[in-house]
Amino acid sequence: MSHAAKVVWITGASSGIGEALALALLEQGAEVILSGRRVEALQALAERAPQRTFVLPFESTDYARLPALVEQAWAWRGRIDLLVNNAGVSQRSLALDTDLAVYRQLMEVDYLAPVALTQALLPRLVEQGGGQLAVVSSVAGKVGAPLRTGYCGAKHAVVGYFEALRAEVEAAYGIGVSVILPGSVRTAIAQNSLEGNGSQRGRSDTNIDNGIDPAVAAQTILAGLAARQHDIVVAEGMEKLALQLRQADAEKLFALTAQEGARLAKQREELGAGASIDPGDVQRLQG
Repeated sequence: MSHAAKVVWITGASSGIGEALALALLEQGAEVILSGRRVEALQALAERAPQRTFVLPFESTDYARLPALVEQAWAWRGRIDLLVNNAGVSQRSLALDTDLAVYRQLMEVDYLAPVALTQALLPRLVEQGGGQLAVVSSVAGKVGAPLRTGYCGAKHAVVGYFEALRAEVEAAYGIGVSVILPGSVRTAIAQNSLEGNGSQRGRSDTNIDNGIDPAVAAQTILAGLAARQHDIVVAEGMEKLALQLRQADAEKLFALTAQEGARLAKQREELGAGASIDPGDVQRLQG
């Protein structure tokens, strides 16, 4: 179950789940390529194991740089065993109050960016004779949750791409493909999420504050990756139940999410159009 001596590339490694994964991988003896936008945070993380880390900062939607970045990443150790597409952004706004530009940004960051990097690396893995690809989607990549129409759309899309990619490359080329489905994990995802006008939310919410510890989430993810699980669920409580209901009794799930949607609509009426709306404790279907 260990990733010792493996070369692992993580995007969004400067905080949250990405940082926790990097720390856990280093503890297991892996060699880790750390990517993200916050150079100082990446460098501080690299200081934990300077001989086994390579800092490769970049903006995930800077598609023109990807060929050169893949070359740099590959040249570091002459191979890559695992790519974890983790960088992403969330949303906290009702569809009625969300600009189209926000939907575009969510699709760029949460769907096109991981697809573009995966596409750039894929031929190398085929030539190498195998490897592993993973993406951090969300419970919202399987369940439609209020306040996240754009986020759910992008996360559903990235699940579809990676599932279809798995069908093409797993048996044919020995490349494993895993979709990671976190629920509420204690990170800055809520603070960094987009409001309907594209501004940053700037505050957390109860569900995230009471979520799974990132270090615990990282251990669950790494165990799933080591076992080459196709879906790696990192959720508990209502979020885990939501995934189960989506398969076992979808209409019951739709009724539950509709109740929450009605509550949020009432809150919007009370606060006014465009007001920043908070999910209630009962609504734990996010990431």
